[in-house]
Amino acid sequence: MTGSGPMLGIVLPTRGVVLAGGDDPDANLIVHMARLAEDAGVDSVWVGDSLVAKPRLEPLAALAAVAASTTRVGLGTSVLLAALRHPVLLAQTAATVDQLSNGRLTLAMGVGGAFTDAQKNEWATAGVAKRTRATRMEEMVEIMRGLWSGYPVTFHGKHFDLDEVSLGYRPYQRPGVSILLATHSGEGRSRQPARAARLSDGIISISDTPEEFAAVRARVAEEAAVINRSPNELKSVYYMTVNLDPDAARGREEGVRWVTDYYGLNFWGDRWGPYGDTEGVIDRIRRFTDAGADEVIVRFASYDQPRQMELFAKRVLPAFR
Repeated sequence: MTGSGPMLGIVLPTRGVVLAGGDDPDANLIVHMARLAEDAGVDSVWVGDSLVAKPRLEPLAALAAVAASTTRVGLGTSVLLAALRHPVLLAQTAATVDQLSNGRLTLAMGVGGAFTDAQKNEWATAGVAKRTRATRMEEMVEIMRGLWSGYPVTFHGKHFDLDEVSLGYRPYQRPGVSILLATHSGEGRSRQPARAARLSDGIISISDTPEEFAAVRARVAEEAAVINRSPNELKSVYYMTVNLDPDAARGREEGVRWVTDYYGLNFWGDRWGPYGDTEGVIDRIRRFTDAGADEVIVRFASYDQPRQMELFAKRVLPAFR
């Protein structure tokens, strides 16, 4: 990190290039944006995940390209729908990216949604029953950590059976790649804090207010204490979506349109943003760092990603450096 401010990251537009280019996306934009971020002093770059519900470039392949084209920035998934994959293949792929990047990878993972027909079809396409995605992810974390230890793994669970399986090599990081788990406030998420405290190296949250984020962190700390784990071991990351534009009305119009195109509907309404308001973005980052975020990552709700990166570097980053 440059200076003494909070860690700041940006989300690379692996879905945005598909929205803009259809079946001929400008994949080189991903590497270009990562280089702009590194040159500007951003701490990390992140990529989202989906198979068919929200088409995009495959996240870990994209991060491998970024790893080869950068030297310093952290690399993260925000968030990986781990349960779409097999744990041995995911452990191998993640270990490869971690080796290529000299230990810069973070796997932030989540259960994922099944709210829309497209999301439901995504799980069906992968051959995964949507009701099993949480327990499947939990087993995957345990298996991957075992594989990254360098020892053969034998595992017999609800979803996976392994006998003396070994990758043959380890990630660059020891004891393994850092894992964050999506942990939010709200109905139906009561298991998330205990899961994070037990299985993860920290949490990532996307839709909470600063007050809700602070409450979630407190709940995770309580669950960590139950298992005699220090909350100080757990990193906290917040993911926000913004549009930077000197013309606030224009920024809001583009931001809402982009989010709607991205998801097929405006999922979280006014929980996204701010749009078009540089000082508002700075203030919101500060509110989340005051609420306990160790790092804030920013997704640009815009069809002109390099311009957003330019404005972020000139008008937002200096407030924290």
